[in-house]
Amino acid sequence: MVLAEDHYLVREGTRRLLEDGGEVTVLAAVGNARELLDAVERLDPDAVITDIRMPPDHHMEGIVAARAIRHAHPDIGVLVLSQHADEAYAFALLQDGTAGLAYLLKERVGELEQLTHALREVVAGRSVIDPLVVEAVVARRARHRDSPLRRLTARDLEVLSEMAQGKSNKAIAEALSIGVGAVERHINTIFMELGLARETSLNRRVSAVLFFLRDGDALD
Repeated sequence: MVLAEDHYLVREGTRRLLEDGGEVTVLAAVGNARELLDAVERLDPDAVITDIRMPPDHHMEGIVAARAIRHAHPDIGVLVLSQHADEAYAFALLQDGTAGLAYLLKERVGELEQLTHALREVVAGRSVIDPLVVEAVVARRARHRDSPLRRLTARDLEVLSEMAQGKSNKAIAEALSIGVGAVERHINTIFMELGLARETSLNRRVSAVLFFLRDGDALD
């Protein structure tokens, strides 16, 4: 297998852990996505372990490389390691299919049995998702399903969106080509549906905007 990790100590520690286990041969250990792709082309490994964030931008280079490897070499299993139980990263990795892919948290690096199990699974064309990532996905979906924003009408949401931009009632009315009175009625509905009717006027506007910024993607 080929290992990609930009942090030298983590890279060498992971290499030694795998090699000392006696089940995995590390053909190369590299520090960035470009070197990873080059090693895959040269060595044709059975599997790859890669960090998500690597030079040059430390964003999602590992995920981009993982998807490129699976596209060009569907027989190579890819295990992605992340410090974050963030479903957005998992979705970015798995959006084109889960076969031969694994997403584990970096804290699993010290658990040799879990690492080797995940490698066996991806080499066999199956997938492995860290339980903590699954929990994050389930919690997010539950929050979205129960979000009070879903009780608002399309026009209510338009008004709330304008409010989130810091606009006054008059500016909102002009932006949506409706009367100020209509804007006020929509805002009162928003406060009621979000359970903000008893707060002060300023706090209600702030709280409503916070709802929108936190749960707005629940409406996708």
